[in-house]
Amino acid sequence: MSPQAVITPSPEEILEKLRDLVNPKYLQQDNAALQFRAMALMTRLKALQRAANTATRLRKEETAEARQEMDQSHLNLQNLLYEKRHLEREIEKCRQFASIYQDIPLYTVEEFQQLAPEEQRTEQVLADEHQLMLNRLAFELAERQRLDARKKELLQLRDDLTKESKTKQITMDSVKVQIDILVKTATDVQKKVDDLVQTIPGGKNEDAVS
Repeated sequence: MSPQAVITPSPEEILEKLRDLVNPKYLQQDNAALQFRAMALMTRLKALQRAANTATRLRKEETAEARQEMDQSHLNLQNLLYEKRHLEREIEKCRQFASIYQDIPLYTVEEFQQLAPEEQRTEQVLADEHQLMLNRLAFELAERQRLDARKKELLQLRDDLTKESKTKQITMDSVKVQIDILVKTATDVQKKVDDLVQTIPGGKNEDAVS
């Protein structure tokens, strides 16, 4: 506190001095002197009132800015929570992905007759047990090659999804850290707002001035 603030009289003290001017002990004093003193006291009282009004306005502006910052922090928090839930759903989808490559079917004669190309299952081939076996083996090889190629495609897809899942997990962890920071920021802002509200002048002193 500055020396000037220490010696500055309060509004109550100025009002008390104004009331004291009508004391009978001042009846013998010069009216001009009393009027001058009263004007000086009124001037000081008005200056205090202007300072109080200015301080009140500044506190209200600071409070409004703090509330706006808190609202923005709350909005950012809601956006991050929405993004977190979205990433959790996407990660769950990746985890539930099911491949179809595990069991490669072995074709029976009946399946061979239904699935193999027509030139591999003619009546002559079906009548020749040796040739039928050769054609079945050729068809089985082609199917295994086709399925192996498909398997490689699915394995690559699985690897890509695993990488994507890990990337999203890292992003979610980062989002969680940001959420924690925003929650702490929101708490600090709320405390700042509470402190500012408590410092707003009001009540007894303002009633006395007005």
